[in-house]
Amino acid sequence: MPTLRWQPIVTLLLSVYGLGASIYLTITHFEPKALACVSGGAFNCEKVTQSPQSEILGIPVAMLGLVFFVPMLLLCLPAAWRSADRRIHLARLVLSVTGVGMILYLIVAELFLIKSICLWCTSVHVTTFLLFVVIATASPVVLAAGYGTEDAHMATADDDAA
Repeated sequence: MPTLRWQPIVTLLLSVYGLGASIYLTITHFEPKALACVSGGAFNCEKVTQSPQSEILGIPVAMLGLVFFVPMLLLCLPAAWRSADRRIHLARLVLSVTGVGMILYLIVAELFLIKSICLWCTSVHVTTFLLFVVIATASPVVLAAGYGTEDAHMATADDDAA
């Protein structure tokens, strides 16, 4: 069974959004006054984006988002989804798992260390999780031996006709 037509499109759109949000959060890390967000109660974007946890080894977490979403965007292009090279599909899966690991750390930091939630950050977390879900559900197909070859498409067409 080939990937569903919507999977590459959805992952590409999610990657574009994630990249845009990461660019915005990177800008606001260095220019906090540019941040437009809800501030009140449990929600305080400025507190989160300016916290000690907003950097890892001196690198802003938002910039790490760029490091995640730029290659993810390339790996989610339709041509990459159609590729017969299993390494591309494996890289996409490994990157999405890494992204989920990172957002788990960031969610714990927001909830238990910073004690505030940034809605922009949350949107990136949700985007990363959705990317993981779509990629993980497509991975058994695209990592199967022969995916992307003419023979695999013929076998799929024969299976569909049966």
